[in-house]
Amino acid sequence: MESESIVYGCIRDWPSDDPEQRRLRRETNHGVLAELPAGELWPFLGREMFSFCDLPGAGLYQTQVIHFGASYGAIEYEWNLWIEAFEALLKRLYWASAVVHLETELNGMHTFRWESDSGFHSPQEGGLRVRCAWEREGALRG
Repeated sequence: MESESIVYGCIRDWPSDDPEQRRLRRETNHGVLAELPAGELWPFLGREMFSFCDLPGAGLYQTQVIHFGASYGAIEYEWNLWIEAFEALLKRLYWASAVVHLETELNGMHTFRWESDSGFHSPQEGGLRVRCAWEREGALRG
């Protein structure tokens, strides 16, 4: 049996005093996620792996948090492609920071973090100007 990899994390927007601006950013992010492939069509990122709270007072105060997770067969062998797909998604979203955890049976746990140099990223900016750091822990215990 192929080894299993677990990928999970979150993408965080930035707080704002302007409720209309927050609503616009949430709607834009929801629309981008809705455009992701669904069902068995997605090799790396799919619509079903993402979720978020919509209602103020019910998990949404000022900062939108998009959380995600999926299990894969040994994704670490295609990790560069997964990262490329994730960064392509980030380019289309409003966000301030993102974190991805990769848990592998053979290579342990890795944490990847993206933080915008300016404190926030807008889709209109195009390319990413981020600092990405990764951390590694020991292999998973079976």
